[in-house]
Amino acid sequence: MTKRTKLIIIISAAVLALAALTFAFLFWNGNILVNDPDTETYPVRGVDVSHYQGEIDWQTLAGNDIDFAFIKATEGSAYADARFEYNFTEAAKTDLRIGAYHFFSFESDGLSQATNFINTVPKQENMLPPVIDLEFYGSYDEDELNKERVTAELHRMIFSLRTYYGVEPIIYTTKELYSLYIAGDFEENAIWIRSVYGDVGSLSDGREWTFWQYSNRGKLEGYSGDERFIDLNVFNGTPEEFKEFGK
Repeated sequence: MTKRTKLIIIISAAVLALAALTFAFLFWNGNILVNDPDTETYPVRGVDVSHYQGEIDWQTLAGNDIDFAFIKATEGSAYADARFEYNFTEAAKTDLRIGAYHFFSFESDGLSQATNFINTVPKQENMLPPVIDLEFYGSYDEDELNKERVTAELHRMIFSLRTYYGVEPIIYTTKELYSLYIAGDFEENAIWIRSVYGDVGSLSDGREWTFWQYSNRGKLEGYSGDERFIDLNVFNGTPEEFKEFGK
């Protein structure tokens, strides 16, 4: 290998390393999104928020060319998001279609979790169906959870929410948890899939998803919390279909 060839290899490696570092920096700061679904295919767009976004100016946030917002309400059998009441009330004054979500606890029964949500989230005309957020947390993983128990408590919570709100709840989850706990079951419930590092693709059982959380590093105007990013989502359908969804 000649000195010139070695030099070319070194320079090429340095350029590639610099490009990788630049991409990583821009991605980490929300300047580049791994997923950026086009608006022609997915014209209906929205966000999901919690207390991490701090004080939200809902009129400003709604002006970011979005159509809906899911707002964190509760977690487990007792916790309520500190910003939920404000967020839900103020968001309702905009043109956004809004809904509320619950972080599912593996330590609490489904009925008590449903009660917590119902006691926190009022019924509202044209609201999106309630969402149950099913994901791993803490020390839990697929080896430590009993599938029969998880699905049984999830069914109990869904039944209670359906009875109270009159609509089928949405299940938010990852493709991994979908395959473990949802596939082949919960056929009446719309699926909201988190896939922020690659295209959402298809679900393991061939079922269609309804919402896709495609990024957790969005940057929009209208909030001032410690969390400088916001989750971005699309609806799998037309604006007309979105207007009728969940009714």
